[in-house]
Amino acid sequence: MRDRLYIDDTRQRIRSGHPWVYDNQVLRFEGRPQPGGIVQVFDVKKGPLGQGYFNPKSKIRVRMLTKDLDEPIDGAFFRRKIKSAWDHRVRMGQPESCRVVFGEADGLPALVVDKFNDVLVLQTLALGMDRFKAEIVQALRDVLQPRGIYERNDVPVRLKEGLEQVTAPIGEPFDTKLTITENGVLFNVDLAEGQKTGHFLDQRLNHAALEHIAKDARVLDCFTHTGGFALHAAKYGAKEVLGVDISEEAVALARSNAKLNGMQENCTFVAANVFDFLAGPVKDSGVWDVIVLDPPAFAKGRAALENAVRGYKEINLRAMKALPPGGFLVTCSCSQHMTPDLFRKTIADAARDAHRELREIFAGNQPPDHPMHWAIPETHYLKCLVLQVM
Repeated sequence: MRDRLYIDDTRQRIRSGHPWVYDNQVLRFEGRPQPGGIVQVFDVKKGPLGQGYFNPKSKIRVRMLTKDLDEPIDGAFFRRKIKSAWDHRVRMGQPESCRVVFGEADGLPALVVDKFNDVLVLQTLALGMDRFKAEIVQALRDVLQPRGIYERNDVPVRLKEGLEQVTAPIGEPFDTKLTITENGVLFNVDLAEGQKTGHFLDQRLNHAALEHIAKDARVLDCFTHTGGFALHAAKYGAKEVLGVDISEEAVALARSNAKLNGMQENCTFVAANVFDFLAGPVKDSGVWDVIVLDPPAFAKGRAALENAVRGYKEINLRAMKALPPGGFLVTCSCSQHMTPDLFRKTIADAARDAHRELREIFAGNQPPDHPMHWAIPETHYLKCLVLQVM
C-alpha cells in the first residue's frame, strides 16, 4: 500500500484547489513517507484528495500535484504539465521572453521556469520538486527545445527545505549574458548574476501603462532597479527621466540599458535612498509630472506586514506631496501579503494625510504568463495603480 496522510480539511481549502497541506493539518500517517516522496492525501471526513510530495522538515508538509490517487508521478507527468503550461503561454500570445511555469498556478508547486529568448532558467524551490529535476529538465527540452538551461537555485527558501544552493548551467555551458526585448525596449540580462532568474518579467503590461502619461513629462522612477519604468517612460516620449535606486549595481545596469537603447541623453540614474530622496532633493529639483514607486516587497512575511504598511504609506504620501495638481502617481506592490484591498486602503490613507484627491486611471496586475489561481491567493502578488493626484 502507498504511503498515506490523513488530514483535517474542514475548510475544504485543499479540495478547492490550494496545494499546500500544513503541518497542523496532518492527523496521522499510514506507512513511512520519505522526505521528498510521493504520498496519497485523504480528508478524514470526506475521503481522497489526491497526491503530493512530502517533506517532514517543512511547515508545508505536502504540496499537492494531482487529485488523481493513481496517476503516476513520473517524466510523462511533468511533460504533460509543462506542455499544458507552455500551450497557455502560446495561446495568450506571450513574448519571446516570459515565464513558462509559475509554480502553484500551473499545478507544479515550487517550480519556476523563465524563458529568455531561446534559453531557460530553472528554480526547484522545494525538496519534492528538486527530486524530479532530471525529469523536469528532460520535459523542458522535449517541449521547448531550448539552446540551454541554467539553474538559479540560489534562493534562501531552499535552505528551509534542507536543500543546498546551486547556480550553474545544466548540461553544456553557454553565455549567460544576453539582450531581451520588452515592449520594444532592450534590456541586458545576466542569467547567472541578475536578481531572481536574471530579470523581472512580471511588470511588462504595467510598464506599457505609461504610454499615455509619459509624453513630454518629467518622470521620476523610484526603486528603478534596472530601469524598467524609466526606459519605458523615455520610449513613450518623456522629456526628462530620473531613476533612483539604493543599489549602485542596479544603477550601473540601468545606465547600461539606457545606453543600449540610445536614451542616455534624457535618462539619468542616481544611487540614493528613495525615502530620503523623496523627503529632500526631490523638492529642490522642480516639478515632476509623473512619479513611479516600484519598491521591493516590504512584507516578505505576515509578521512584517504592519511595518510594510507604514512604509508603503510613507513613500506614497511623500510622492503625492511632490506632485503638482493633475500629476500622475504610478504605485506598485509586489508583496503577496499586501492584499489589493489593503494596498488601496494604504494609498487612500496616504492621500488623506497629504490632503490630496485621487482619480484612478489604470489598475494592473500580473501578465498572463503569471496567472492568478483563484483558490491560491498567494499567486496574486503584484498590484499596480496609475492615479491622477488632484
